[in-house]
Amino acid sequence: MDDDLEYFDVRKNTQEKKSDPDEKVKKDPDIKKRKKSKKTGMQKFLADSLYILAVLILAVLFVKYVGQRTTVIGSSMEPTLSDGDSLIVDKLTYRISDPKRFDVIVFPFQYEEGTYYIKRIIGLPGETVRIDEDGNIYINGNLLTENYGAAVMTDPGIAINEIVIGEDEYFVLGDNRNHSSDSRTQAVGLVKREDILGRAFIRIFPLRKIGFVKHG
Repeated sequence: MDDDLEYFDVRKNTQEKKSDPDEKVKKDPDIKKRKKSKKTGMQKFLADSLYILAVLILAVLFVKYVGQRTTVIGSSMEPTLSDGDSLIVDKLTYRISDPKRFDVIVFPFQYEEGTYYIKRIIGLPGETVRIDEDGNIYINGNLLTENYGAAVMTDPGIAINEIVIGEDEYFVLGDNRNHSSDSRTQAVGLVKREDILGRAFIRIFPLRKIGFVKHG
């Protein structure tokens, strides 16, 4: 009887020992899955954070070196551009090439911080410009042929007398010349190359007028 009891105890102990690992698994069968899930969640968080950081960096670089959104205020560039038009300004082109005649450019107004003008280049560095009483434009004494003006210019401003453009300067006019403050006025004058923000590239609003801005 004692032997039988002893045998039963041994078997019982053996069964208990064998059941221990199974008990642990039963108590927490998803422990590996939870660890894997936690690791995957952290990886996703880091990946999303890096993605957002990359987008922000690219956005800053884009605005600083490539393009910038701006809105036209006023009618000085009618009919090419209208009040309220939203544009993307190309800031990259002039880093690798010089502005050309008839380019539409954006530059700061020197007497009002945060205010930018948008005008069309008429005179280039090293040239002379004169506008007669009939609104004709002369470059280096030769009549300039162009059709960007909305109407015949009635006020030549300071350009009634020949203006000599410096080596790093540009003479600009608004397309709506009888309603534009531009290089014909002392307040605006000649625009320095270093002050040009960029070249008007594409109109993005209003939607019915989406398209590239017309240059020369």
